[in-house]
Amino acid sequence: MSVGYGLAVAAIGVALLVFGFNDYSTMGIVLGSVLMIVYGFRLAGFLMYRELKNGAYKKVLADASTGTTTLSFPIKVLMWGGMALLYVLQTSPLFFRLDNMVNDNTFIYAGCAISALGIVIETLADIQKSNQKKVRSDMVATKGLYSVVRCPNYLGEILFWTGVFVEGITAYANILQFIFSFVGYILILYVMVDSAKRLEIKQNKNYGSKDEYWEYANNTPILFAFIPLYHLSKVED
Repeated sequence: MSVGYGLAVAAIGVALLVFGFNDYSTMGIVLGSVLMIVYGFRLAGFLMYRELKNGAYKKVLADASTGTTTLSFPIKVLMWGGMALLYVLQTSPLFFRLDNMVNDNTFIYAGCAISALGIVIETLADIQKSNQKKVRSDMVATKGLYSVVRCPNYLGEILFWTGVFVEGITAYANILQFIFSFVGYILILYVMVDSAKRLEIKQNKNYGSKDEYWEYANNTPILFAFIPLYHLSKVED
């Protein structure tokens, strides 16, 4: 779930555009597909740049890889299959709207607006974090979006997929299609919350000796802006 994740979502957006124009397509479906492409390429490009150009992140990857065991091929296949299924589940709302030939309505445009907002927040969060770490590599980012929520990039991700889920409302032909899409939405929410929790554990370890870090962490919501949820992991006194 790294560069390939972004490229997979972009590829699904391309597929929806190509097959949509050969079957049934609306402005809403085109817009939703384009947003998937933008989201996917932006994410993949950012991750690829970070892994290739960011010296500090290269060290993080090297440290994370030290002592790890190589997975067997059957396990890799299961992981690839599971991830591919997750991507299909996540993007299924727009597919069902296309496949069921549902006309545009408020939900498709509202969903696209939410997804676009998510992309903007993710992009700004990545830029702001990069700029702040250049100034202070010994402290987490605390300014801009990070003054509102500690994980704005994950918040942007959640908003993007919330928008995709909203796009499918009123478009499902039966309860099974709704369940299919809802499961994908719940799974990506779980992934994002768990990612925020693991990041918090890492930051507590790296910056926990600093009073300014705890002042920031104890007073800034971790994931959802303006909701007073400050910690997802256990914080020792």
